[in-house]
Amino acid sequence: MAQLKITQSKSYIGSKQNHRDTLRTLGLRRLHDSVVREDSPQVRGMVHTVRHLVTVEEVD
Repeated sequence: MAQLKITQSKSYIGSKQNHRDTLRTLGLRRLHDSVVREDSPQVRGMVHTVRHLVTVEEVD
């Protein structure tokens, strides 16, 4: 199954609480943190919510 590398590229300061909670759920705590997650509809939905704060790459 495909995997996604998600990197926080912008600060969450000034963003909505929902966006902060979504970043925390993804496992991102500070700027330039990266996590690798399985590609699933749930993860894609979370990434879509904070798409302005993160960058996403596909990993093999």
